[in-house]
Amino acid sequence: MNPIPTAQRSIEMVDVSIAFGQGGHRRQVVDNVSLTLAQGECYGLIGESGCGKSTILRALAGLNHDYQGHILFNNREQQPQRDKAFYRQVQMVFQDPYASLHPRKMVWASLREPLKLHAMDHHEARISDVLHAVGLSDAYRYRYPHQLSGGQRQRVAIARALILEPSVLLLDEPTSALDVSVQAEILNLLSSMQRQRSLTYLMVTHDLAVVTHLCRRIGIMHHGKLLEELSADSVRQGGAREIYTREFLAASEA
Repeated sequence: MNPIPTAQRSIEMVDVSIAFGQGGHRRQVVDNVSLTLAQGECYGLIGESGCGKSTILRALAGLNHDYQGHILFNNREQQPQRDKAFYRQVQMVFQDPYASLHPRKMVWASLREPLKLHAMDHHEARISDVLHAVGLSDAYRYRYPHQLSGGQRQRVAIARALILEPSVLLLDEPTSALDVSVQAEILNLLSSMQRQRSLTYLMVTHDLAVVTHLCRRIGIMHHGKLLEELSADSVRQGGAREIYTREFLAASEA
């Protein structure tokens, strides 16, 4: 695949390694991974559970500070402890929307919190605008998470990520906790938001249908290593080079 020009790079990882534990219990979870995302691109990381893909996402998000290598955003290297300016531009949508929303806060309070942290103005207008953007009416601002369906909760989680007007969303299996009937709605919403706002997405998943629906470029991980990168068309057509990748794709389609 063609290299991404420096000026067009959004996120870059260079030789990133992550290990957990000490001594004889030390386990290498991410092993010397390098990848680059262009601005406005949707990139998918796939692989079986435990392959290191979610660990990469957490390191990019600044939730895991203990890594070796380099992480860059807009061509500027990031320190393990990120500043507020980084979080204004890079937001994360988690796998389980119920766990990521405060159970005792109404929707409006959850959406207002990041606005207060980043000293942004016009709270009420921003909350109304972002709710409508994710397909929810103003009435939902007065509901608690337990009063929402799984799909509605994930829409609120996406709204909370979007309300700061970031340029990057990190998506941690954003549809895996949802019913099959709702998954397509959330994927279509994410696709629409990416086009409208020129967002960069990095999504991790083990679901082949999800990743090929949303992403044009896909990285395959195995035992902490990035084995190869393929286009979505190559994944659909079985154009993998690595034996593991061919076996993984075949098992996913079975």
